[in-house]
Amino acid sequence: MSGKPRLTYVNGRGRMEPVRWLLAAAGVEFEEIFLETREQYEKLIKDGVLMFQQVPLVEIDGMKMVQTRAILSYIAGKYNLYGKDLKERALIDMYVEGITDLMQMILMFPFSPPETKEKNIDSIKERATNRYFPVFEKVLKQHGQDFLVGNTFSWADVQLIEAILAVEEKIPAVLSGFPQLQAFKKRMSNMPTIKKFLQPGSPRKPPPDECYVETVLKIFKK
Repeated sequence: MSGKPRLTYVNGRGRMEPVRWLLAAAGVEFEEIFLETREQYEKLIKDGVLMFQQVPLVEIDGMKMVQTRAILSYIAGKYNLYGKDLKERALIDMYVEGITDLMQMILMFPFSPPETKEKNIDSIKERATNRYFPVFEKVLKQHGQDFLVGNTFSWADVQLIEAILAVEEKIPAVLSGFPQLQAFKKRMSNMPTIKKFLQPGSPRKPPPDECYVETVLKIFKK
């Protein structure tokens, strides 16, 4: 029997946070190694551990996996969070890709100059309320089920609840016009594995602060 998955990344959200979310939602315990210096990162490259010289790195089932999308796809498939057939998988992929586009804005926000932060918040709000959240509001209403795809908890549900909470941190009232998403948020937040992940002391990382930004720039910026 293999040991726990081991995650190597900076001690913060970034591109590893969706991986933490998905493993936690699947009820899988994992270990973490936090990069703190550029030397640690360069050693991983020198040792040939990072295929494309990038993290996240997830060691699971004897593999050293890189590329966030590949890691998430593998975890979703392994823990039955990837639909029952190709059509459901295609839907999950479409939903996940859309949410990822929104999350990219959240991901880059901490690195924006102070004078552009207010403008960037407005852009996130506009994109969330006019492009992304209306899609999922409509899907949930028309589908009439608790979950986005089929009637089974999937990777898409995990990605969406992560995105909702991340946007709400910056725009608390963002769901005011989306009753289906409000109900979805409540359902997902009360699922046992997710509820546990949302508790203090879990592996979930806090919103990025200046220390996180400085660490990322110190390690990865040439």
